Amino acid sequence: MIIQGIDEGKAFDWGKTSEDYAKYRDIYPQEFYDYILGLGLCKDGQKVLDMGTGTGVLPRNMYRYGAKWIGTDIAENQIEQAKRLAKEAGMDIEFFASRAEDVSFPDGTFDVITACQCIWYFDHDVTAPKFAHMLKRGGKFLILYMGWLPFEDPIAGKSEEIILKHNPGWNGCGDTVHPVLVPDRYLEYFELKSREEFRVDIPFTREGWHGRMRACRGVGASMSPETLAIWDSEHMKMLNENAPENFAVKHYVSIAELEVK
Repeated sequence: MIIQGIDEGKAFDWGKTSEDYAKYRDIYPQEFYDYILGLGLCKDGQKVLDMGTGTGVLPRNMYRYGAKWIGTDIAENQIEQAKRLAKEAGMDIEFFASRAEDVSFPDGTFDVITACQCIWYFDHDVTAPKFAHMLKRGGKFLILYMGWLPFEDPIAGKSEEIILKHNPGWNGCGDTVHPVLVPDRYLEYFELKSREEFRVDIPFTREGWHGRMRACRGVGASMSPETLAIWDSEHMKMLNENAPENFAVKHYVSIAELEVK
């Protein structure tokens, strides 16, 4: 993918890092899922469409709460991992590969549409009206995000420094606690019902954090194999010198709940 305004136009492909993504990015804490459940969403027979599902982290972790999930992602390798993980867990979840703009279901199909870590990749002129039509009357659109805090957490900060050394155009850095993006186009079709941010500490091992960083857009999804090998060595060296085997990284969660007009 190449998207204007993201990483100075450098191409990235989540399929390149799908194995790391499947292994290392299933890290949302229970507080994340509890917040969604507290909104009365993604449970009890509701039909939910997860856009940009990646390896199906959201549907798989919320499956036990009783919603009927469908997940879609542009990267076929991601969808292959999602299908594998769901099958291994005995979960009946439908996954398919598609651009968000090409996803099409009849009007009023879903109770909820979710977009986790992916809202900025969509063509909002296309997806805003499409999501509204695919939702039932009073249906909800959830925009979800969790990010690390490099200015508050020294390990996260050092990790970003090494990524930027080898990929200076990456702009997924320098995050601070702020409301998740709700593009204006959606407000033509939805009412913003609630918006909240809260801090969480996420536990990692050195390997787990290294894998989480390698599975980000600025590393595994965009670096050449040669650059990735150098990054691997430098980042692991940094962790061995600065982090204990088990540690926590400061993150925050940011969620917006929209209701179709």
